[in-house]
Amino acid sequence: MSTKTTKIIYWTGIILTSLWFGASGFFELTTNPIVWAITQQLGYPEHFIYLLGVMKVAGVITLLIPNKLLRLKEWVFAGVFFDITFAFFSKLAVLGFPATTDAIIAFVMVSVTYIMFRKLYKATYTLSN
Repeated sequence: MSTKTTKIIYWTGIILTSLWFGASGFFELTTNPIVWAITQQLGYPEHFIYLLGVMKVAGVITLLIPNKLLRLKEWVFAGVFFDITFAFFSKLAVLGFPATTDAIIAFVMVSVTYIMFRKLYKATYTLSN
């Protein structure tokens, strides 16, 4: 796969992820009744919903900055994967398997985006003394 194709897939994934998680974070911060009702139905307290919203918006901002903050982007990807994993299992336990469709789609989308991120930005590790 060419670098150009990798960049197109990566930036498409970053934009879709940013739209998805940015909207979710915005709705959590603005106490959107639908988002809050579902999140509370899953058993999460109000203070957690606000914190989740702040972290999602901060993560989206980080992801959209090109060619900078690469280590922080690793943490953002980790946070997004945690969010998706917890959403999947919470929905599975409380609402049943059909409610997990969005988490499955998000997992695939973010996984492909992360793979492209790793192709574009190779991780280099050095031993420090």
